[in-house]
Amino acid sequence: MLRSRRIKEPIGDRMLVAAIYAALALVAVAVAYPLLYIVSSSFSSPRAVVSGQVWLLPVDFSLRAYASIFQSSQLMLGYWNSIVYTVVGTFLNVAFTVLMAFPLSQRRLAGRGFFMVLMMTTMFFSGGLIPTYLLVKELHLLDTRWAMWLPGVFSVFQVIVARTFFQTSIPAELQEAAEIDGCRDIRYLWSVVLPLSKPILAVLTLMYAVGHWNAYFDALIYLRSEHLFPLQYVLRNLLILNASDPEMLANTTKGMRDQGFEQALKYALIVVASVPVLVLYPFVQKHFAKGVMVGSLKG
Repeated sequence: MLRSRRIKEPIGDRMLVAAIYAALALVAVAVAYPLLYIVSSSFSSPRAVVSGQVWLLPVDFSLRAYASIFQSSQLMLGYWNSIVYTVVGTFLNVAFTVLMAFPLSQRRLAGRGFFMVLMMTTMFFSGGLIPTYLLVKELHLLDTRWAMWLPGVFSVFQVIVARTFFQTSIPAELQEAAEIDGCRDIRYLWSVVLPLSKPILAVLTLMYAVGHWNAYFDALIYLRSEHLFPLQYVLRNLLILNASDPEMLANTTKGMRDQGFEQALKYALIVVASVPVLVLYPFVQKHFAKGVMVGSLKG
C-alpha cells in the first residue's frame, strides 16, 4: 500500500502562514470580545456590571433590563418607525437603483456616457447640507416620513455596481431573443433580468437596509415630531444624551439605579437594536459574496 506523500512546504512559508493565522486570531478576538462583553453585560445583574465582574459570560443572570425595554412605549414606537423606514426605504432604493442601472447598461442608450459622468460628479461634489435642507423644506417634506426616503432614494455607487452586473452577467443574446418574440423592455426587465439578478439584488437590499436601520442624522435634521423618530434617534438620546425613558425605570427601585441598572439597560438596548440586521444577513449571505465580486469586476 502506497503512502500518500505530501509536499513539504518550506519553513519560511509555514512561518508566514502561522503568522497570518496568529494575526487573524488577534483581529477576531479584538472584534468579537467587545460584542461578547455587551451581550454578557446585558444579561447580567446591574451590580455585576458596575463592579466589573463580567468578563466573558453573564454574571447573576437577569432579564430585567430587557423587560424594562419592552415596557417603554417610546422605544417600541422607535422600533416600529425604524422597521417602516427600513422596509419602505429599501424597496424604493432598490427599485430606483435598478431603474437607473438597467438603461445605463444598454449600449444603445444615447448619451449613456454623459449621464454616467453627470451622476459620478455628484460623488465628488454635492450641494451641501444647507441647500439640501432648504430643498426639502421647499418641497414641504420636513417632519414627514418622505424626508427619510426621497433625499437619498438611490446611491450612485450602487447604481454603478448594478449596471456592471447587468453588463457582465446578463447575456445580450437573451435580450435579442426577447425582442424577436416581441417582448418590451419593461417586460424583459421584470421577467428575465430580475430573476437572473438575485445576487446583486441581495447586495443592494443588505446595503440599503443596513444604512436605513443605522441612520439617525437625517432624523436629527428633518424630523421634529417624537412619533416619527426612528430607533437610532431614540437610542442616541438614551445612550449619548443620557435621556432615560421614565417608563423603563418606572418599576425599578432607586437602589437598583444606584447599582448601575441604567448601565445594564444601555447594553441591552444595543443588543436589541442589532438583532434585525443579524437576522437579515443569513437570508442574503448566499448571494452576497457573489454579487459583490461580479458587480465590481469591470467598470
